[in-house]
Amino acid sequence: MIYRRFLTIAPVCAALAAGAAQAVDETILGAHAAFRSGDPDKLARHAAALQGHVLEPWADYWRLRLRIEEAKPADVLRFLSRHEGSYLADQLRGDWLRQLGRRRDWQAFERELGPLAQEDLELRCYGWSARLARGDSDAAAEAGAAWLEPRELPEGCLPLTERLLKSGDIDSARIWQRVRVLLDNGQVSAARRALGYLPSKEQPEERLLTQAAVAPQQLFAQPPRNLERRATREMLLFAGSRLARSDARAAAAVLEGSVGQQLRAEERGQLWVRVATQGAMEHLPEALEWFARAGDAPLADEQLAWKARAALRAGQWQKVRDAIDPMSILARQDPAWTYWYGRANAAQGDLEGARAYYLRLAGQPYYYSLLATEELGQEASIPLPFHVPAEEEVDAARRHPELARALQLFRLGLRADATKEWMFAVRGMEDRQLLAAAELARRAAVYDRAIGTAGRTEQLHDYRMRYLAPYREVFAAYAGAYDLEEAWVLGVVRQESRFIVDARSGAGATGLMQLLPHTARWMAQKIGYRGYSARRVAEVEPNITLGTRYLKFVLDGTGHPLLASAAYNAGPNRARRWMPAHSIEGAVFVESIPYNETREYVKRVMANTVHYALLLEGRSAPLKQRMGMVPGRSGAAPAAEEIP
Repeated sequence: MIYRRFLTIAPVCAALAAGAAQAVDETILGAHAAFRSGDPDKLARHAAALQGHVLEPWADYWRLRLRIEEAKPADVLRFLSRHEGSYLADQLRGDWLRQLGRRRDWQAFERELGPLAQEDLELRCYGWSARLARGDSDAAAEAGAAWLEPRELPEGCLPLTERLLKSGDIDSARIWQRVRVLLDNGQVSAARRALGYLPSKEQPEERLLTQAAVAPQQLFAQPPRNLERRATREMLLFAGSRLARSDARAAAAVLEGSVGQQLRAEERGQLWVRVATQGAMEHLPEALEWFARAGDAPLADEQLAWKARAALRAGQWQKVRDAIDPMSILARQDPAWTYWYGRANAAQGDLEGARAYYLRLAGQPYYYSLLATEELGQEASIPLPFHVPAEEEVDAARRHPELARALQLFRLGLRADATKEWMFAVRGMEDRQLLAAAELARRAAVYDRAIGTAGRTEQLHDYRMRYLAPYREVFAAYAGAYDLEEAWVLGVVRQESRFIVDARSGAGATGLMQLLPHTARWMAQKIGYRGYSARRVAEVEPNITLGTRYLKFVLDGTGHPLLASAAYNAGPNRARRWMPAHSIEGAVFVESIPYNETREYVKRVMANTVHYALLLEGRSAPLKQRMGMVPGRSGAAPAAEEIP
């Protein structure tokens, strides 16, 4: 009798528990929505019901954040003390510091600045202002870095700017330097505001600035007669940069004509650098000649990088070295230029010098490390043994307050906040703790955090966690159906979504394989996919079906996995446009992809592919062999059907 009564009551209890849990979830989401909408009263009502809950600190943070302008210092300091060392404390400390900066309470500001972990330009500006207020003259020189930021300065930097202008630490030359940086980065509105700091007699005509920005070709067709004023010449330099972006050869012709000859040698050299850099990005054969015509004009690291890439595509190894040598120390230490300097040494017969550069990179799981390892005559391998955390270590991770909060936020779909809290929590962990946290994330199906956290280890590793393969049976089935290498498919997905089913990009790409709506719809129509709907694109099976078929489509249309990887990220038209006139080494092709995002994407996909092959099959073709030679346009596969 008692047993039958228990069987009757148990489902009821379970239903009640589920209902209570759902009600709590709705309360948390309601509190978050109230915070986002700036409704303190509604937030307070929701927060009152969350006492004792693992996310109670978030509710407390939201409440304090909404009233930070009138918050009592004691309330803020109490929260900071209670949650010292946590992500939430760091966020609130940053919010509080902004208030102290606006109030010019420099003593309190400097007292609270010390424990801050986050990097923030506005807070750096307030910090320099605080130091200047107590007579630290070194702060003015350090603040120069902020002045050359290629974007609009935040509110907290404006009083600092006014002070530096008044003291003469920022003069007209420095203003023009900032204007050039902004204009080179397309920040025309910010440049206009920076020009406002110049004396009125030194400012350019508004007509010239507008024409340089929107119709540079017309400006050169009817240039100003008098180029004595610096402001006029600067507008011509800006117009030349704008013209180069749309037609580098036309910009070069302008420089070779009468207008170019009227510019001063230093200005002409600067414009040749910009034209040459654009030419290198477009893979124009004249790019190296244009760099040479720049003479002694200084080149920034990014411009030197494109000079090196142009030399790589031309097979001119000495010019590769000549471009890398003047780079800053930090840039020369970048794995890309470490590897290519080694290759340049080897091409010129300095094998010992090349070996020294390769040894700096070898033995790591990254793209250039794999290439350097192969240049040393070694094969890529997976570090063994795999370290598997003990259950008590996973339990300790489960009890970690920040990890627990992050997992709750992930479960509720508050992914942005969850990711920030998780990353803050793991940043100081040792290898065992990292792998335990990664296992905790894996069990919760938060695969991106599992992969990222396992990837932070230095001595103890588990590459099965770094290169997870959830839903593998589905991926294997469709890779086989479309004659795709499974390791490559997984390498693409790891880079696209880190296996998060409901991943969504800012551009609207959805699911594991990050399909754009029009791409998914077109592919579904092309293959006659039954039951297709936009809502189902995020589901595992439809997403993998359409994603692998699209991957097959771009591979057939480009004829090479490097081109196909680039096409999957940037589109087939762009990938074909980047093809060389004549066949070149795959690694050179990758290095010279003009889109930073796509270049890094292809590198990571190919490195991922090597590691998935090692894990799934126990062996992998060398990375350099996988990339092979990219055919010239004449030897490429026929153009594939375009997506409407």
